[in-house]
Amino acid sequence: MALRNIIKIDENKCNGCGQCVNACAEGAIQLINGKAKLISETYCDGLGACLGHCPQDAITIEQREAKQFDEKATKEHLDLMDEVKQAGVFACPGMKASKLRDSEQGAPPDTGDVSSQLTHWPVQLKLVSPDAQYFKDANLLLVADCVPFAMGDFHSRFLRGRSIVVGCPKLDDARYYIDKLAEIIRCNKLKSLTVLHMEVPCCHGLTRIATEAIAKAGQKMVFDDVTVDLQGNVEKVEKRGQQQDNFKLWLSS
Repeated sequence: MALRNIIKIDENKCNGCGQCVNACAEGAIQLINGKAKLISETYCDGLGACLGHCPQDAITIEQREAKQFDEKATKEHLDLMDEVKQAGVFACPGMKASKLRDSEQGAPPDTGDVSSQLTHWPVQLKLVSPDAQYFKDANLLLVADCVPFAMGDFHSRFLRGRSIVVGCPKLDDARYYIDKLAEIIRCNKLKSLTVLHMEVPCCHGLTRIATEAIAKAGQKMVFDDVTVDLQGNVEKVEKRGQQQDNFKLWLSS
């Protein structure tokens, strides 16, 4: 062990976007449970090339006792990662190219109500007004923008009778989303909040956005957290919020 520079990742700021993973030439950072993690001190050279790629300013350099950077071990690690990638497994599952079904299999049935259930415009979280009338006493959906494309029955199953805001926790400004959603919660007496996101790790950032927005609004709310798989099926529904016993454990995971 020696005193040296090494990266430090603030998990409370990290939104799981994965940009630092791609920026780290040594493969020292990986996404684990939707958060960037330093997987080994021996793979980190401490130069901090990843710092400028983090949109959340979640990565800093600290000087502390740490194992020395091991160039040989790092090369072996990178070689192994290359083998894994060639086998079709990527550091960020959300970036893996996948064919889900043949186009003919995706053809809609001839019967059933396929009319739009959208009741307001705009829907993008950046564009909506917090004091818009359609948020008053609303059942609000906070939706990752990929979800309606994956889920064939999204309109009839989730959108009917609800107001909606959409965004991408990976590509958009998470801090802005937290502030805007907090203002919506403060300005309106919402009947309920439901968060829908895809199963890929970076998409889980939408749950954190909702949690931080509720806290910033000074409200006590429990919301449904819905995970959708790549086939468009509901994988699981969990209760989130300040009244849940496992909330602190989840927030720190």
